[in-house]
Amino acid sequence: MYTSLMTLEIWVIALGIVLMLADFFFCITPERKKFLVCLAITALGILFLTLLGSDAPTGMAFNGAFVEDPMAIFFKRFFVIAAILILFLAMEFSDSLAGGITEFYSLIIFALAGMLFAASSNDFVMLFVSIELITVTFYVLVSFQRSRLLSLEAGVKYLIIGALSSAFMVFGIALIWGTTGTMNFSELEQVSSQFIDNKIFLTGVLFLLAGLGFKIAAVPFQIWAPDVYQGAPTPTTAFLAVGSKAAGFVLVLRVLFTAVPAVTAHWTDFLIVISALTILYGNLCALPQRNLKRLLGYSSISHAGYLLLGVAAISATGQSAVMYYLAGYLFTVVGALTVIALVMRHLDNEDISGLAGLNQRSPLLAATMTFSMASLAGVPPLAGFFGKFLLLKAVIQQGFVSPNHGYFCLTFVALAGVAISFYYYFGVIRAIYWSKNAQDLSPIPMTGGAKFLVLLCMGGMLWIGIFPNTVLDLANAAAIALK
Repeated sequence: MYTSLMTLEIWVIALGIVLMLADFFFCITPERKKFLVCLAITALGILFLTLLGSDAPTGMAFNGAFVEDPMAIFFKRFFVIAAILILFLAMEFSDSLAGGITEFYSLIIFALAGMLFAASSNDFVMLFVSIELITVTFYVLVSFQRSRLLSLEAGVKYLIIGALSSAFMVFGIALIWGTTGTMNFSELEQVSSQFIDNKIFLTGVLFLLAGLGFKIAAVPFQIWAPDVYQGAPTPTTAFLAVGSKAAGFVLVLRVLFTAVPAVTAHWTDFLIVISALTILYGNLCALPQRNLKRLLGYSSISHAGYLLLGVAAISATGQSAVMYYLAGYLFTVVGALTVIALVMRHLDNEDISGLAGLNQRSPLLAATMTFSMASLAGVPPLAGFFGKFLLLKAVIQQGFVSPNHGYFCLTFVALAGVAISFYYYFGVIRAIYWSKNAQDLSPIPMTGGAKFLVLLCMGGMLWIGIFPNTVLDLANAAAIALK
């Protein structure tokens, strides 16, 4: 039973080991390394189709520490798709990596394994081990370009902040276990209401959420995001923005609504304030940014705030909206960072001015970046619009059924954040189509893989936005697992 539930994780770890050992034992040329990553992408695709289909098994393993339910399956599908997209992007970015590209691919696979375990975490031990597997691999991925000072600086910052967040989590878990005597989420749910006034227990929950707050880049734990996004290799930035953030949110949902729902019901004001501050901080700090990856770093902070709208709503509607929003965010961010990787690969920086004349150099890349910025801003009919609509709808609904008027204030802040974001997102679009400072109008060469990736991202943004029912039905089914 255990093996059948963990088949996906076992095969993913085996795939990562094979990739690493293949480069160690065999002399593989750069051309064959690209063939190797194509095999990895194919293997992940096969695993996705065979193990994450509609008849995927459900149940618990290891005394309830590992759970396979609709929510775990939803996020595992998300993580496998994200890893496939990132491997495509890494293959296009391989020329910019100094060496050890096969290790880069294998580390992406190991990070994926950590995310898969995070999706099934139903115990604090499993939570900590999975989040550490993700974080340790990203320590290396962030600083992988050893010849770039910015990459090394980003790696050091991520290492220090990551270690600090781990310390917060361990201390919080110790306090929770010390007061309740259990680390299992299902068991904790049954006894958490008895400790609702226990200050040590509440301090433990607060420290645990602080540690998870670092992972999702929520205020006041967001300070690492812009520097790390800017300095890390572009595929790493993309995986941080979508994979690591989604792993943080699946754990936030598990902890707040499965482990300590009694505490969550009393902390609505706290969640509202954190969401509002995160939205405002991310959007206001993004306004003066000229570096595209740094701008997306602050944008990522603001989107963590939007996602927290669904958490603060404390309803199944809000929880499913979080999952739907993440699905659209995946294609949006990967699309934007793919354009940045292709356009800026021969430039010294990632300044917005580097996009000048992009519509003449590559209409396909210009359209992809336009779609991404419009989706991030929340323009219909793209995925970002309907995602924001669902999150705001969940908050407004909760405002009418709850005596807490803070939900209406949060709605106003979220709408203000959307209005502010239009300025800097459309500043990027303006640079693409209307900037007169283009220094280079030569065509941008694109491989077949790059064309497939950008077309897939544009198609994903449109499909999820125009036909939301498929993803939304899966998200609704996954949200039921939290009850």
